[in-house]
Amino acid sequence: MSPTSLLHPAVAALQARGESLGVSLELWTVVPFALLLLAIAILPLVAAHWWERNANKGKVVALFGLPVAAYLVFHHGEAGFHNLVEKGEEYVSFLALLAALYVISGGIYIKGSLSGTPLVNTAILGLGAIIANAIGTTGASVLLIRPYLRANAKRHKQTHLVVFFIFVVSNCGGLLTPLGDPPLFLGFLKGVPFTWTLHLWKEWLLVNGVLLVVFNLWDQVVLNAEELKYQGSQLAEVQHHAKFGIEGGHNFLFLAGVVAVIVGSGAGFGNGGNPWHFGVQESAMLGLAGWSYAMTKATVRHHNRFTFGPVIEVAVLFAGIFVTMGPALLILNAWSQGQREVLGAAFTLSEPWQFFWASGMLSSFLDNAPTYLAFSATAAGLEHVPLEGAFLGKLLAQGGPSELLLAAVACGSVFMGANTYIGNGPNFMVKSIAEENGVKMPSFFGYMAYSVAILIPLFVIVTLLFLV
Repeated sequence: MSPTSLLHPAVAALQARGESLGVSLELWTVVPFALLLLAIAILPLVAAHWWERNANKGKVVALFGLPVAAYLVFHHGEAGFHNLVEKGEEYVSFLALLAALYVISGGIYIKGSLSGTPLVNTAILGLGAIIANAIGTTGASVLLIRPYLRANAKRHKQTHLVVFFIFVVSNCGGLLTPLGDPPLFLGFLKGVPFTWTLHLWKEWLLVNGVLLVVFNLWDQVVLNAEELKYQGSQLAEVQHHAKFGIEGGHNFLFLAGVVAVIVGSGAGFGNGGNPWHFGVQESAMLGLAGWSYAMTKATVRHHNRFTFGPVIEVAVLFAGIFVTMGPALLILNAWSQGQREVLGAAFTLSEPWQFFWASGMLSSFLDNAPTYLAFSATAAGLEHVPLEGAFLGKLLAQGGPSELLLAAVACGSVFMGANTYIGNGPNFMVKSIAEENGVKMPSFFGYMAYSVAILIPLFVIVTLLFLV
């Protein structure tokens, strides 16, 4: 029996009128997504040992994801099935990029160790914020997190070191190019010029500059407290470092290859200017990862303490997130286009600051790439730009308020991915690598305590300076 033959009559009527699936979905379909997020937040606290196994994470993902998948297919027919296929392709693309950057960067071993002083730590974070725009937040995170942890291995308190690393390197640093973060790459595919995001340098400089200053002061206070609490000179101890060097340097060529694949896919090289068909870009990136793995000495990955554990954890959890967030995004899209109401309320956003906070808050808990597309499409609708082809390029061509709306969505999606562990793919990966290296990381809500105290006031400043 085909999905079409099982289509609910009311749903069939909606689709016959050309209305989107988001119109017919009931609000309760968002519940599995909310429950999955709660499970990710709570289970590490109440069942830490059980939650350590990825197989158990898979059981939780299946518990919430399979009913959503079944409901979409058997209650919404071809439209539901198409949405699942679309989310599956997005998941594969997301994971292929993440895995390629993880495997390739994991084959680069920075020998020796830097000094784990506040100044050097701040310099590492600053470097990460810059190179994230060339190799993505994922590539920069995987490349720098291990030498960063080694530099601070003798420090007694390391939690804040990793939290700020996630803030800067894994998120806020990647605002300046489409290579920096997946939402900006999707914008590039929809017509945003490659260099347009460079115009956001003021927002980038403010957010990352303030974070680096706050981090440096915080780290200095922590180190000073350690000097008083523990015997011997803590500063002298962290300043000991071995000779610097790099093994597996050929993997920088593979990283360049991944960047070339992304640019080539978006520009449509070899395909008449049209984006590559699904599977081509993904196969190329995974092929580069496999080639890198085969050409890199096992000793290099051993020195890096490289395991597939972190990327497997991300793969399992985000499989459930991509499936269960489908209805939430569909409802949001239909609501923002004025096709439906939510709890009796119409969509009323119209100002740049509203788009900044709305896209940012959803990017904290939903994948920030589709959230960016949903709100950029809404901005285009407000400015009477049809959602056809490279519609964001047409939106930017109008200048003025149109450009400010898209800037608000871009900043919100990129910056606020740092608000939670699930806001951006590298967040969980960095957390997992840090824990593998003995760093005690805060819980889901514990991490949010850092983001609420540090990031939210900073984002208020961004709003007042740039978006009102």
